[in-house]
Amino acid sequence: MDEESPPSLTDISLMWICHNVEELCVAQENGSLKFHHCPVFPQELADQLLHKMASEGVLNDRTVGIFQHLEHLRLRRAHIQSSHISAEAFRLALCIHKLQELDISHTQTNIAISEVLHSLTSSKLCRQSLQTLLMDGLRVYGDTNENVSFSMLRGLKKLSLAGTDLNDSSLEDICTLPMLENLDISSTNITDLTPLLNCQSQLKSLTLHGLQKLEMNASRVNLVLSKLELLRHLDISNDKLLTDVDHLVQQLLEQPGILLNLVSLDVSGWRGVSDAAIRAFVEHRPGMRFIGLLATGAGGSEMLRGDGNLKVAGEANLQQLCEALRRYSERESFIRETLAHLYSHTSELEEPQPNILKLVLAGMRRHTDSLHVQLVASACVFNLTVQELVLGMPLHLLGTVVKQLLIAMKNFPKHEQLQKNCLLTLCSDHILQVVPFDRYEAAKLIMMLLGNHEDQTVQRMVVAVVSILVSKLSTEEISKLGAEEFIMKLLSIVQQKASLGLVDSTLKFALSALWNLTDETPTACTHFIQCRGVELYLELLETYYSESSIQQKLLGLLNNVAEVEDLRPELMNEELLEHILQLLVLPLVEVDVSYFAGGILAHLVSVRGPVWSLDEELRCTVQDQLHSSILSWSSPQHVMVSYREGRPLRKYKNSGSYMLKGFISQKPFITLHSTFICWYICFFLAKLIEIMCFQFVIKMWIL
Repeated sequence: MDEESPPSLTDISLMWICHNVEELCVAQENGSLKFHHCPVFPQELADQLLHKMASEGVLNDRTVGIFQHLEHLRLRRAHIQSSHISAEAFRLALCIHKLQELDISHTQTNIAISEVLHSLTSSKLCRQSLQTLLMDGLRVYGDTNENVSFSMLRGLKKLSLAGTDLNDSSLEDICTLPMLENLDISSTNITDLTPLLNCQSQLKSLTLHGLQKLEMNASRVNLVLSKLELLRHLDISNDKLLTDVDHLVQQLLEQPGILLNLVSLDVSGWRGVSDAAIRAFVEHRPGMRFIGLLATGAGGSEMLRGDGNLKVAGEANLQQLCEALRRYSERESFIRETLAHLYSHTSELEEPQPNILKLVLAGMRRHTDSLHVQLVASACVFNLTVQELVLGMPLHLLGTVVKQLLIAMKNFPKHEQLQKNCLLTLCSDHILQVVPFDRYEAAKLIMMLLGNHEDQTVQRMVVAVVSILVSKLSTEEISKLGAEEFIMKLLSIVQQKASLGLVDSTLKFALSALWNLTDETPTACTHFIQCRGVELYLELLETYYSESSIQQKLLGLLNNVAEVEDLRPELMNEELLEHILQLLVLPLVEVDVSYFAGGILAHLVSVRGPVWSLDEELRCTVQDQLHSSILSWSSPQHVMVSYREGRPLRKYKNSGSYMLKGFISQKPFITLHSTFICWYICFFLAKLIEIMCFQFVIKMWIL
């Protein structure tokens, strides 16, 4: 199914069962589960349920018990790779089925190949029906050191044992299987390939890369391979990316009249292979459909471009690189090599390439623990999403990419270049504003980087991303962030910039982040005061008296503090109020700044009783100046501020209705408009009552 398509009803249903399996089941005496009520599942749906449980990480000795009941669930294809299942649970729950395929690769328990074989061969159904068996990454022998015998699985056609400790005696046993057509013995302990001659009459696919303990020279290896006349797929690639000093590949390519049925040959990783030898080999085998040439030096000729019937995995062009990403997704060294070449090929793209981005993402997902893969992949992601290219990418794909970048940042928090690569991609308005992803988790992770890197570029990007992410969070999420720690770090950054008199993007984003963190969050406002933020902001108002963009952010945060009734006494500083009053009344001050200055003053003059600790005459002055300033404001021509709830208010001077306009870049949301308007209405009513009383007194005096 296309990644951009909505999930099917089947997928949604199976996912729901996986996440609610405990509630749907009852425990049996042995601790395993059984469905309360279960219809008869179609066989394919039962296979899908087992696979989904394994991929979601919920398949274990307890949950696999639901498959013990053949009257409801019958399996043919058991794909349980990377699951947490023991040998006993495997035998009881799965070997009672008439399995045709079994993939038990890379299980998270100590289950051994010998135990799997013992369970399979103990079942008459499995002995007769099993055709495909994949056991990559398992150890051969268990604790009991049982004999390993494949020969009883007479119907086996495909066998994969890559990355196991398979030895020569086991290979001899395997090669007695009468129907074996497909064999993968890569990265095993095999020293001699001669037993393969016993199945030359049926073997069609052979994969044997990474045989580090092989004791045969190139001539003997090629002699064995040349006699496997039915081979259609041969993989002798080399993960170590070594030079072909023994001329293994060169001899194979130049030996005439052998392997004429090949449609697929992989020699990637053997440096020193010539284009001429590859072309001659392919020309004599017109049925060839794939050849692997990554890190060989070959693949530059027109015939090997890879855009026709012959697919090529290499590094000469984007087609070859994409094929390499598809073919080698599980092989770290090849993925790393491919991505390194892809980075240079994607540095000057003109059109969005979502298909390439999907392939890079797949490599990142499969190798989350590899620093080298994550480093070069994150650089490729930046190339593929830079500037206008990001606008042509599907939003769901970008959301998945962001999630993977955050995983990389979390796994390697101290690697500065990786952090920089990921942040470069995240520093995109389109990604931060539009793309769907968990912004709360992202903000929590990236905030931890504040102050952890001395690199000014990293610091600038961290502050910028944090500023925008926080602006997208709810007040509840901001409260959960534990913003107090980050307020201290942000104030430190602001103070550092201010001490140098700098006005740069880092300072502006830091001030915006502080504004956002304190919005409707009294605890954050309190911590701001405890960190002597008011004193620092008074200094900044004086330092940046001519920078309206800085003043606006400073006053925005002070508005947040003024909204908290218990904290208003902390702002009862005559020097601070006089400075704010100047910003309200000076004719050269922009209306944006005056608006916020007026908001703070409106909050403070609404205080009654002993909380107002300043001169009463100052209160009257503030009220009068508020009245006259509001009447003198002209309608702003650009966005100012937006509110969390309700529509933004606009000011229409012609109609005589003075209402305030919304929206400012970066957010900071504020709610001062309610206090501001309420104060102004009360002030107006008070003046109106005062005039009416005066008129009444005059009338009475006349009468």
